Parts: sequence; C-alpha cells; structure tokens
Amino acid sequence: MSDRFRTDAGREIAYDRTRGRGPGIVFLGGFRSDKEGTKALALEDWARREGRAFLRFDYSGHGQSSGAFLDGSIGDWFEDARAAVLGLSEGPQVLVGSSMGGWIALLLARAHPERVAGLVTIAAAPDFTEAMWAGFSEAERRAVMEEGRVALPSEYSDEPYVITRRLIEDGRKRLVLQAPLPLPMPVRMLQGTADSDVPVSTAVRLIEHVDGPDIRLTLVKGADHRFSSSQCLRLIELSVQKVLQRQETRNA
Repeated sequence: MSDRFRTDAGREIAYDRTRGRGPGIVFLGGFRSDKEGTKALALEDWARREGRAFLRFDYSGHGQSSGAFLDGSIGDWFEDARAAVLGLSEGPQVLVGSSMGGWIALLLARAHPERVAGLVTIAAAPDFTEAMWAGFSEAERRAVMEEGRVALPSEYSDEPYVITRRLIEDGRKRLVLQAPLPLPMPVRMLQGTADSDVPVSTAVRLIEHVDGPDIRLTLVKGADHRFSSSQCLRLIELSVQKVLQRQETRNA
C-alpha cells in the first residue's frame, strides 16, 4: 500500500519511497501515467540494488492520488512534484522525467536548482500544450474556448484524450522554451526516433535551447514513446548512473 501526503493545496498525493544513500532519484511520470509504470518500477529496482534513495508518486488526478484528472493542469502537477521533492527527499536529487515529466523536471530545475543533482529526460515534452494548440483545427480551438474541452483520439486507450481550456491556458504560464534556461547540472536526454507523440525535432529544439556545461542527447533508432524495451530500460539506468558519477566527480 502506498503512503500518502497532503500538499499545501490540500491534494492527497500517493507515493512510494525507498530509503538509501543520496543523491536520490525521483521519477516524474507522464500525462495520464502513474507511478506503477514499467519505467518507474524498473528504475526503482535498479536504485534498490544500488542502495540509492528512490521516490515515485502520482500527480493529483493520476493513479492513486486524489482529484479528477480533468480538473488538473501543468501548474498543479508541478506543485505536486515540488511538494514531493522538497518534502519527501533530502538534499539534491536526480530527476528522471518521462514525457510530460520531462517538462515538470525542467520546471523544478529552474525553480530549485539547488535541489537538482542531475536530469535524465525520456521523450521530454516541454511546452506540449502549446504544440497541441498549434495543431488544433479551428473547430477544435472553438470547442476548447467555448465548451471548455475537446476530445482527441488516443492510440494508447479506447477512451479519447480530453484536453481542457484550463490545461491550455495554465500551460502558457509554465513554458520553458520561451526564455533562457540554464541547466548547470549534468543532463542526459533520451529520445526514440519512432516516437509518434514527441518528435525528434522537439528533443533537438530542447537541447539547442538549454544552456549548461554537461548536456547530451541520445537518439535510439526505432524506439517509440513508451521507451520501455529492455534495451531502453537499461539505457535509462546507465544514464542515471552516468549523471550520478558526473555529479559526484564534480563534488569530489
């Protein structure tokens, strides 16, 4: 059974924490994902074998946490993540952000660089709400603005994605690609070339935008958005390991 904590906003967040040495690792899931996903559990197993502290949690409206998904926004989920990192971990952490979690990780690195030992992003989707808006038809934009939501087909579920006006408008307050974004910590970005949700061009735009002394992008030919094959999972582990090694070398 997962533990729970209450944020200052009154949201009940479900989490699983493994004790261990620092810097610890925090997994940040994607849009409509939860802490029981393949990548989160595989990385937890690796951290346990390495004796590393590890934290995974569900944003509000996701998984076992309180709230309705359609009531949420990037800002809410960033605040949930910040509360989890600041309240449930000690010292600098390596943030591993998948898809939307990559955006959340970048927001955390911008707001609290002293608590971020390193970043590993997996098909990071910074500012994806703006990309959605740009791709909407006039009818879809009208539905968002007048009806407050639009339903889009999903290749991962029989149920459609529902995108709300609040999600779009709040996302505009959390953009990371519109202003300089220094990342002084080690950063490893992972991206599949067969990703139909986050194209390679997004990863290239991100690495060209951010500024830092130790930032690398790895492309995996044929990997899709799930990035959950055994080879991809091993690459995530190796990337976290490399970031930890680089961070520890810098602090030696």
